[in-house]
Amino acid sequence: MHFLFQKYTPQKCGNSLFDELLKIFLELSNIESGNISKVLSWMTELDKKFKLTNSKYGMGDFINDLKKQGYIKEQKNEKSSFELTYKSEQTIRRSALEEIFGKLKRSNEGFHSSPHTGKGNQLGTGLRKFEFGDTLDHIDFRQSVQNVSKNQDWNKQFRITEQDLEVIETEQQVSISTVLLIDISHSMILYGEDRITPAKKVAMALTELIQEKYKKDTLDIAVFGNDAWQISPKELPYLKVGAFYTNTVAGLELAISLLRKRKTRNKQIFMITDGKPTCLKLGARYYQNSFGLDPKVINKTLNLAAQCKRMQIPITTFMIARDPYLKQFVQDFTQVNQGSAYYSTLHGLGNLVFEDFRKRRTKKIR
Repeated sequence: MHFLFQKYTPQKCGNSLFDELLKIFLELSNIESGNISKVLSWMTELDKKFKLTNSKYGMGDFINDLKKQGYIKEQKNEKSSFELTYKSEQTIRRSALEEIFGKLKRSNEGFHSSPHTGKGNQLGTGLRKFEFGDTLDHIDFRQSVQNVSKNQDWNKQFRITEQDLEVIETEQQVSISTVLLIDISHSMILYGEDRITPAKKVAMALTELIQEKYKKDTLDIAVFGNDAWQISPKELPYLKVGAFYTNTVAGLELAISLLRKRKTRNKQIFMITDGKPTCLKLGARYYQNSFGLDPKVINKTLNLAAQCKRMQIPITTFMIARDPYLKQFVQDFTQVNQGSAYYSTLHGLGNLVFEDFRKRRTKKIR
């Protein structure tokens, strides 16, 4: 055996300067809702303070590379103004997926487990006795051999019978239709706390997760303030909070309408909010009251929660607030619907949504 010794030259590792700047650019694009002028202004200020660029690669070079690589393009009739391209929008969604659900292993499977076992299409963890029609690849040979050792004398000829065989139980797979409701009322940016950006990130990550892993699922996204309306994943990076009250009723009514159009039996609603319902639309006028929990608004909201229960649509509420009186409302709302509720910080919101989505065990509707 011979050894060859030579001088060790460490290789450069890590991303290029462009890649590092791109991460900052995409994060700020999400925060500033796609306003590229503001984003580049912020990056220029950050560069002055933290020396993000160097003498060989400046901010002007970065902007040129953004254009060359298709991340931004000049707005029509405005040569000095830029807008995001589809490539940037998709990259922002992918970044959100990696940031929030980064520990998820990729798979070609696109289904959710259900609590119903039998002739399914996914191996489970339980065992049962062999039955006629079971395939050999489902037999648990380790347990089957242990059964042989219990049932016969090893000093005699080894013989395995049908009664010794055990097979791995299979689980039926289901697809789920989900509506994600996002509160865009003014309170989502109140007191200097940005709550809308984490909510947007969760929505983008959930969209990419379903498109990549759960291809047979559907996800509809809707926002609610004074009114409620559906948005596409493409619109998420540009989503802004408005000077709105919180019309939770309108959001739930829209979610129910969207789910009625879906042919899947398993349906659910995820709602991300930080405040109490404060608004109703009565005909052409709005009924608004932001002081306390108005019974007129609350009762209508609870009625819709009960309606969803009758339709077997569970509602999972992610409350980005910890006020005691709001907790009581969420508890009442959850009890009426028999759904779930989480009281989350901004940092933990994504993990909660993912865990609830993955562990969801929907009931089979007959």
